[in-house]
Amino acid sequence: MSFSSTLLEQAVNEFAKLPGIGKKTALRLALHLIKQPADDAKLFAESIAGMRRDIQFCSKCCNVSDTALCNICSNSSRKKQIICVVENIRDVIAIESTQQFNGLYHVLGGVISPLDGVGPDQLTIEPLLQRLRTDEVDELIFALSPNIQGDTTLFYISKKIKDLPVKITTIARGIAFGGELEYADELTLAKSLQNRQPVASYVSVK
Repeated sequence: MSFSSTLLEQAVNEFAKLPGIGKKTALRLALHLIKQPADDAKLFAESIAGMRRDIQFCSKCCNVSDTALCNICSNSSRKKQIICVVENIRDVIAIESTQQFNGLYHVLGGVISPLDGVGPDQLTIEPLLQRLRTDEVDELIFALSPNIQGDTTLFYISKKIKDLPVKITTIARGIAFGGELEYADELTLAKSLQNRQPVASYVSVK
């Protein structure tokens, strides 16, 4: 791809670094910005820079937040006795969009995957265990993608907490094995939450 402008080329190269964005799409995005009023382009750039500079991770659930405690954890109307364990921030957004869950979350930041070099210490498992030891939690819902990595993570954490007085459940397998939670449609995800099953139905934690 040949460019007559070095500035345009640099912008295209930066857009192309985004996931799912190829050079042609990056070019369309850059050309779109060129056609916008300068103030709009400036606002776009400032919003990205401000997000990267000021965004935080919730001190309790590890979700993204503008403050030390996210608006979900600080919401007094949420059921603090129920924690839904998810792999990433996108999964929180997916579940919230169903409007079927009114508890709290815990974002692991990934799943255990030895082949990818991801072990338990690289996830936020210890902060989750600390929450279970100090907070009054009645139920822990695992809403992890139904694949080998998700099941491995579920099994590992379940063994860690098997002696705690916490009900351990997992979303129903309405989502096909090998699928990704964030790509499930809202109805399927909502039904999976409503029809959650005891973890013992899927794995042994003896």
